[in-house]
Amino acid sequence: MAWRARRVEYFHATVNGDPDEAFGLLDRLAEQGVNLLALNTVPMGPNSTQMTLFPEDPLKLQSFAKNAGLPLIGPHPALLVQGDDELGALTRIHALLHRANVDVFASSAVTDGKGYYGYVLYVRAEEAEKAAAALASS
Repeated sequence: MAWRARRVEYFHATVNGDPDEAFGLLDRLAEQGVNLLALNTVPMGPNSTQMTLFPEDPLKLQSFAKNAGLPLIGPHPALLVQGDDELGALTRIHALLHRANVDVFASSAVTDGKGYYGYVLYVRAEEAEKAAAALASS
């Protein structure tokens, strides 16, 4: 069982207009060299999309947002775990966090179909260091 866990930061941005406006933002981010480690989008009605952005370089995203007039909420702490996909992999991660008295209040995972997974864990700011340490020690 091999995985890599690291602390990441995420930001929320609300994009108004039809859903194509939100995905147009992704084009502009790429044009400016803002690489995303993870992304989540949720419609907030017919003319609004909330995006949760996990940038590789938070300062680059914040600079882009400032120049584009895009309000960001954050940064907030999270953990990104990437590893070999095997039965029970996520259970082992949660067991380590439980033993460290870290509460995960939300998470999202996906496999690539080729034997690897990515897992985003949302933790409270005051528990982020403890969570990262718990996963790094395994």
